[in-house]
Amino acid sequence: MLDIGLAYLHHLAVFAIVGLLFAEFVLIRPGLNGQQLTRLARLDAAYGISAILVILAGIARVFLGSTGSAYYLSNHVFWTKMLLIVILGLLSIQPTLSIIRWRRASGSDANYLVPDADIKKARRFLHIELFVLFLIPLAAAAMARGVGM
Repeated sequence: MLDIGLAYLHHLAVFAIVGLLFAEFVLIRPGLNGQQLTRLARLDAAYGISAILVILAGIARVFLGSTGSAYYLSNHVFWTKMLLIVILGLLSIQPTLSIIRWRRASGSDANYLVPDADIKKARRFLHIELFVLFLIPLAAAAMARGVGM
């Protein structure tokens, strides 16, 4: 039962990440203002919490799940998946720092609009994040079918 619960939590958190990242992508566009920045900051915080849940549930699945840690730790596809997760995390730093910076700027200027160049840069990172994010289930599907052993 623990294995099912961990898998369920892991998958729910992954679905949340997909939805939240897509929502950020939709919101980060020219004309982004203070009210939208508040919503965006909440989405980004939820994204971070979901990412932590994915990692914790994933670690628990490796060490407490019924498959056993040896299966994962000796599988090169598992390590590819871990590398993709690290890359995704690193890519998410720039948009998060930008959102924090934009919120601070909007706090001192009620008419603040995020500069278009900043929007373009953040969207470029989000494009790459989405690409990397959609590679992760490919690795997971391969692992589930014994690839990498």
